[in-house]
Amino acid sequence: MTDDSEGDGAWASLFSGGKDSSWALYRALEDGLNVTTLVTVHPGDDSYMYHVPATDLAALAAESVGIDLLEVDPGDLGAATATDSAAQGDAELEPLEAALRELSPLTGVTAGAVESEFQTSRIEAMCERLGLDLYAPLWQRDPVTLAEEMLDAGFEILIVQVAAAGLDESWLGRRLDADTLDELIALNERYGVHPLGEGGEFETLVVDGPHMSRPIELEWERVWEGSRGHLRVTDAWLG
Repeated sequence: MTDDSEGDGAWASLFSGGKDSSWALYRALEDGLNVTTLVTVHPGDDSYMYHVPATDLAALAAESVGIDLLEVDPGDLGAATATDSAAQGDAELEPLEAALRELSPLTGVTAGAVESEFQTSRIEAMCERLGLDLYAPLWQRDPVTLAEEMLDAGFEILIVQVAAAGLDESWLGRRLDADTLDELIALNERYGVHPLGEGGEFETLVVDGPHMSRPIELEWERVWEGSRGHLRVTDAWLG
């Protein structure tokens, strides 16, 4: 895994529209990497490897960023009924790997991994098979520091899904700002909620940032299912 910007070749950015992949993309652009393609996998309703909610909005984000988007739609990955997590993770990576092969020649890919060995080890192995560098600027960084860096850079981050103790319906549609981060730190101390939602406690959408020319505007409604919920986006456009 590399955290530098060696080489002037084309890079692909693994991109969901969430804060982590968006931050990896932003950092890559700031470091001068020639990102020519964003790659979004639409994993259906559940996944071991991929960000699930609101990936259909990646096209708007890509338009705002001004980089071509490659969308990979493998259909239902069968994660909800999987019994072997390792085999499931390997299988889920196959459509992404095939898509990256079609983009050749590439120098490398960017990824927003923070702590997940399950995901990162598979992405690293995929890059080795494809002869690609991996740029992962969030990897094993302090999550609170990362969140502060995102906010300081001007990222506007919307919480679109929650599934953890302490995160009730009121968190849906909330902006991740300094006050929200303080509450997440308190919830981490009380319940173990990860400040960046790395364990799936919450998912996000970046609706504006310094790398975007226009903000994503949304109309949405909350969907709550007992102890978890998500935003159902009813309309979306660039402002």
